[in-house]
Amino acid sequence: MSIGTFTTRLSLVRKEVAHLPAYDPGADPDEVARVSGTPRVIKLSNNESPFGVSPAVAAAMRLRLDEGFSRYPDPTGKRLAEAIGRNLAVPVDRVVLGNGSENILELLCQAVLDPGDLVTTQAPGFSLHEIFPHMMGARVRKVPVTAEFGFDAPAWREALAEEPKLVFLANPCNPTGAMLSAAELENVVAGTPKSALLVLDEAYCEFARPDPAYPDGLAVLRGQDRPWIVLRTFSKAYGLAGIRVGYGVASDADLVQALNRVRTPYNVNQLAQEAAVAALDDHAHLADTVRRTRLEIGRVADRLREAGFRVAPSSANFLFIDTNRDSDRVTRELHRAGIIVKAWREPGYENFIRASLSTPEENDVFVRCLTEICAKGNP
Repeated sequence: MSIGTFTTRLSLVRKEVAHLPAYDPGADPDEVARVSGTPRVIKLSNNESPFGVSPAVAAAMRLRLDEGFSRYPDPTGKRLAEAIGRNLAVPVDRVVLGNGSENILELLCQAVLDPGDLVTTQAPGFSLHEIFPHMMGARVRKVPVTAEFGFDAPAWREALAEEPKLVFLANPCNPTGAMLSAAELENVVAGTPKSALLVLDEAYCEFARPDPAYPDGLAVLRGQDRPWIVLRTFSKAYGLAGIRVGYGVASDADLVQALNRVRTPYNVNQLAQEAAVAALDDHAHLADTVRRTRLEIGRVADRLREAGFRVAPSSANFLFIDTNRDSDRVTRELHRAGIIVKAWREPGYENFIRASLSTPEENDVFVRCLTEICAKGNP
């Protein structure tokens, strides 16, 4: 292709899209296996569950595989939406399904944002809370956490006073894992203009629920005379990251209808719908996954702190770790040991890595390797 042809084609792309950063999914396990020379790569970069899916999910998926896939899935996801509605005691017409909850983040931006609109979110935060608004030409105001990774109430009051059109708030927060208390969440709700859409991203809520201080976003927002939506996913605690299914519960059916107008007709495949229905019913497997994850979070965080690392308090299934050196260089050293974590490159946090928790054996390897790498001085 000639230079001129390439330039002409690039000029067709909207300027907002041309300047978007690429989403960072973490390193390729095959490439890390090649670099490290080990066939067993420890992947701690994507906040996946190491404990597998429920046996009920596996059975439902085998049944669906036997029946085949020559037909399109139910475009409304009726059976799954009804199961979610029953589980949460919400009307089914207020449930929207997505190819992962991040798909619903995209739909919200497509349905709501005009160029120049203001979006408020957290810093550090989930990159798609920033990328999707920028894709639509919106402006993004990021509210920093405190020095101890906590909620900065004055900063949020100031940001919300600017009257954003869309507010993204994650609880627990990704990447820090920090949890907002009921009072802090209610502070944001009270400060958000009623003309704005409040989006509460609870992708990691299952891990935080055992803590009595963790507020149920649906309980806080029920009855609020404002537009809102709570997002959740089956990718994390339920272990279904590979088949992509998430959902939102909205303040009203009109908001769901608006999202349905911009989503693709078959955005959640049949296997994902069947697996999610089965996962919702296996409370014992979910409880066991959460229990084991919380035990490892506490144990590994303690070991890292004993080794001299600063670690954010986490109510999720990952840890945000200050390596006190450039995180890109640390992750490259970890790759040589066959370990994948995510280097955090958000301004002000370039020394941090985010590491998902795995099995106790793999977590011990990670702690040992990270400690050895950082003990050598700047890698």
